[in-house]
Order: sequence, then structure tokens, then C-alpha cells
Amino acid sequence: MSSVAFIYDPIFLEHDTSLSHPENANRLRSILRAIEPLREHLLFLKPSPAPLDIVMQVHPNYHIELIEEKSLSQEAIDSDTQVSSESYEAALMAVGAGKLAIDKIVSGEIQSAFCAVRPPGHHATATQAMGFCLFNNIAITARYAQFMGYEEVMIIDFDVHHGNGTQEIFYDDSNVFYFSTHEYPAYPGSGYIDECGIDEGKGYTHNFPLHSYSGDDDILPIYEEDLLDDIESFQPDIILVSAGYDLHAADPLAQLQVSTEGIKKIVESIMHCSDVPKVFMLEGGYNLNALGESVFETLETMISS
Repeated sequence: MSSVAFIYDPIFLEHDTSLSHPENANRLRSILRAIEPLREHLLFLKPSPAPLDIVMQVHPNYHIELIEEKSLSQEAIDSDTQVSSESYEAALMAVGAGKLAIDKIVSGEIQSAFCAVRPPGHHATATQAMGFCLFNNIAITARYAQFMGYEEVMIIDFDVHHGNGTQEIFYDDSNVFYFSTHEYPAYPGSGYIDECGIDEGKGYTHNFPLHSYSGDDDILPIYEEDLLDDIESFQPDIILVSAGYDLHAADPLAQLQVSTEGIKKIVESIMHCSDVPKVFMLEGGYNLNALGESVFETLETMISS
């Protein structure tokens, strides 16, 4: 049996934003096609919808009810954040993918997991859906991991857009370390270098804003050097990764120039930085070919590590 799980459910295709929207179902279809050669090396798992009490570890009940209401009425959250009749169920299933990954790691059945989910999550704050995101999948997974005994959680976010929601949720928390590389200035406008946490969380947020057109030579030293320093000082029990592939040079929504090989080296650095369990959660990535190639490289690296 493979030590690497690939967690996916067809309900993620039913979150219908329209095919003209960059965050559409074809993203997952491109991933499924690209990873077919790796099928025998992966443990394919289907999640269950997350129980609401787990979602409520991050989001208040009124936020959850709003997402359900918007989904039923098919009323957009904002101009970017579209929903359909199946969006609420898909969002609960995306959170459930993170829960399943933690459960399988705790049971010893796997060592790492890739959650191929949508809608994505890292822009969602505790009380506001935004930036294509409804629930903050990675934040809820972090809280569930802590419930299951992983006290010190590190979240690494290499999406080209700063995970403002994840940062905000843990900004005063010394038990969750948020480490992010992203293009700046770019949507959503947060993630400057001096944003490092407050109160007990001061020093537990580390942002690396990158100028437009930064490439492999700019980003790789951060993962090969700075990440190791933060891992050494924080000593996480588990690492969660907001895996957004829109840092790729071919992506239409951003202007970083990271290559497929560069993304592979980032993943290698993450896999080798510590021997603790690791869970990757899909965030952005909007060039279908680049997305498929990048997830293939990610999984191949996870399998060989």
C-alpha cells in the first residue's frame, strides 16, 4: 500500500462557477488526467462531508449558514466568488478531505496526503468568504490536527496570492506557524514582510513578498534556507501546505515566473525539511497544462521522499 494518499471526490466538479471562471471544474479534470501514470503508487481515498462542529473550530455558525443559503439560492458571494447549488456540499467535502488526511495519518495508514479539492480556502477569513474561497480548508485542518494531538502545526503557503484568511485566523497564535511566499503587491494586498503576528503569535507569521517576474532564483533560496531555519526554531509536529500552483510562469492570473522544475524543487524542500507528516491542500493554479504538470511533479516527489 502506498504511504501517499490522493484524496478526491467527484462532488468537487459540481461546484459550478461556470467554465468562463478561472477557478472551474476543468482544473481538477486536468489534474486527474496528468496523474494517471502515478495511479498505482497512490492510495486513492474519498472523503466524507466534514461535521459542522469541526468547521466551527474556525468559522462561526452564521458564516456556515450564509454559505449554505448562498449555495441554495445560487447567489454569488462577490464578483469573484461564485456558488452553485452544490457548492455548500463541495465546501464541506473539501474540509472533510483534510479531516480524512489527518485521520489516516494518525492511524498510521499513510505518511502524507494530497487533497485535490475545490473550492479552495486560504483567502476565507473566519467570517468572510472571498477570493474563490468559502471555508478555510487548511485552517480547519490545522485545528483538527491539533484536536488529534499535533500541537505545533506549520502551514506553508506557496500560492502566488497571499493567504490572508489563514494569516488572520492564526495571527495571535503561537502554536500555528504561517510561512508564505507570494507576489506583492497583488491580490489580496496583504502579506508584507512586517506582518509577523501579534500578542502571543508575534514571530509565528513569516511572509516573503516577491516582486512581479521573480523566478526560480528568487524563490528557491527561501525554501532551501529560510524554511529550514523556521522549521528548526518552531519544531512542528505536522506540516500542512497550501499548494497553489499559480506561481507558475504560465499562469494567467499572476506574474511570478517559477518553472515546473522550480515548483518540484520547492516541494522537495518541503518534503525533506522535516520527517513529520505532511498534508498538501490544493489552492490556486489556473493554467490547466501547468497545473497538471505541477501536481504530477508534486505527487511524484511525495512518493519518492
